[in-house]
Amino acid sequence: MNIFVGNLNFRTTEEQLFDLFAAFGEVTSAKIITDKFSGNSRGFAFVEMPDNEEAQNAINNLNESELDSRTMAVKEALPKENDNRFNKKRY
Repeated sequence: MNIFVGNLNFRTTEEQLFDLFAAFGEVTSAKIITDKFSGNSRGFAFVEMPDNEEAQNAINNLNESELDSRTMAVKEALPKENDNRFNKKRY
């Protein structure tokens, strides 16, 4: 399952996320999204967990929990094609 993790502290590392989610099961990747120009964190990440039950347990336990003085938003990531922010017509 692909998991969205939002409202991250800009100093949070991928290693911290990996370790945090690994407490709930196998993690195949933890990727903090960065600005393509500055390289700085954009404050959100995606964590991939192959076992859906372990992933759901991680979501249930970590959503609205605190990491690096920030309350995280943790939920199942939506597929890109369901993200309407980029499909709106601009006039």
